Amino acid sequence: MQRAIRCTLAGAAVLLAGWTLSASAQPSMIAHTQIKNQQGKFVGYADLMETAGGLLIRLMVKDIEAGQHAVHIHAVGKCEPPSFESAGPHFNPDHRAHGILSGEGHVGDLPNIHVPDSGTTEVEMLTTRATLRPGQPNSLLDRDGSSLVIHSGSDDYRTDPAGDSGERIACGVLTSESTVGGSTGK
Repeated sequence: MQRAIRCTLAGAAVLLAGWTLSASAQPSMIAHTQIKNQQGKFVGYADLMETAGGLLIRLMVKDIEAGQHAVHIHAVGKCEPPSFESAGPHFNPDHRAHGILSGEGHVGDLPNIHVPDSGTTEVEMLTTRATLRPGQPNSLLDRDGSSLVIHSGSDDYRTDPAGDSGERIACGVLTSESTVGGSTGK
């Protein structure tokens, strides 16, 4: 099966077409979140799949204001509206500075998404810095969980601690769905 993976990095869209996943790269662990806005309304979801190539994040959002929006993984699995401050800071087990253009970057850093005028978009991102595997220091499924947060503005990929990305406008707690066939990575 061939897949197209769309990623944005520093505002540039990159399309990797024709990438084939081998049997050993098929998902082995899955997590999911339903994303809600500050009023508690469902505005999207994310499915996360552990693969041999990294953690694949499939994100769908709707009813989000058009424009560039930062998406970050936050350290706590809690999403209390309206500010979502309960999600804590970015997921950063290595204690690095924020921003992939700063020379460091941390696990919670993800590419910005572009939401068109329709308010709806679907994107796929791949990160090699996070895992769903329990017991790993960079596991999103640690004792207090993790969440996926969408911000009102774009991430500048430089400014610590949050990329000057604005307020948190939507949030979803990551939950483990299941372990399926494939490599567990151990």
